[in-house]
Amino acid sequence: MQISQGRSAARSAAKLVLSPVMRGNSLVVFEARNKVVRFRAGHATRKFEDAEVARLTRQLGELPRAKVASVVTTYRRPEIVQRAIGSALAQTVTDQVIMVVDDAGGLPDLPDDPRVFGVSLSRNVAIAGVVRNFGARLTRSEYVAFLDDDNQWAPNHLETALAALERSPAEGDTGPRPDVVYTAVRRAFPDGQLMDVLSVPFDKRKLRAEGFVDVNSVVARRFPGLHFSRLNRPKGGTPAEDWELLFRLSYIHRQRVQHIPVETVNYLVNPEAYWSDWQWSEMQPQA
Repeated sequence: MQISQGRSAARSAAKLVLSPVMRGNSLVVFEARNKVVRFRAGHATRKFEDAEVARLTRQLGELPRAKVASVVTTYRRPEIVQRAIGSALAQTVTDQVIMVVDDAGGLPDLPDDPRVFGVSLSRNVAIAGVVRNFGARLTRSEYVAFLDDDNQWAPNHLETALAALERSPAEGDTGPRPDVVYTAVRRAFPDGQLMDVLSVPFDKRKLRAEGFVDVNSVVARRFPGLHFSRLNRPKGGTPAEDWELLFRLSYIHRQRVQHIPVETVNYLVNPEAYWSDWQWSEMQPQA
């Protein structure tokens, strides 16, 4: 069965690489190679994810429900994650559940708030997307948002996203609502100095060759295909989980994606980041 699935994945990847539309778009080619080379490991990770979801579901009992599920991922940073959780609790949208997922580093003390829940994995996965998958699968909500432990949201983050996701068509506007939105991200160094503001309008053609969306800014309508890749991606590997998610949602699932050019995310450019790999050449302040 696994061999058959592996061959199927290889054929699908080959079609992507050979497609005239995709040829020359490096990220698509790299991802096709990833699916072939890392297929078996990804399959094993999916089996672990399913087993852990079953275990943690029994531990939680009834899964928490709200309009928005805010998934906070963490690993061995009990102090810094408190700031991330605090920024989620400070949202003007209060109909939310905050699921803190610890990647087997030890679940920190959590705020005494009925909206906050926490789970700890039985072993370290070290795949950011998979850790986020647990938070989404262990909650029930109409929308899902993601926040890593070293980043923070502005109080209007969810409100801004939901305004676009739930907008009423303006007079003469017959276009459908978006399924996924992402806001602008203020990226700064530990001393507070600004590196840049990541704010790029969504462009499907541009996405084939460039990752310009950070998952901390994403709020998406929940549907069965809303999950991150289970492939193990080394730090600094290409492409990242953020890119794979947006590419798959927009191209494979035909989801409507919209950028909101409002800064609602404070991103820490952290040389000690657990899941991200910031090279020194990238970590230079703006002149």
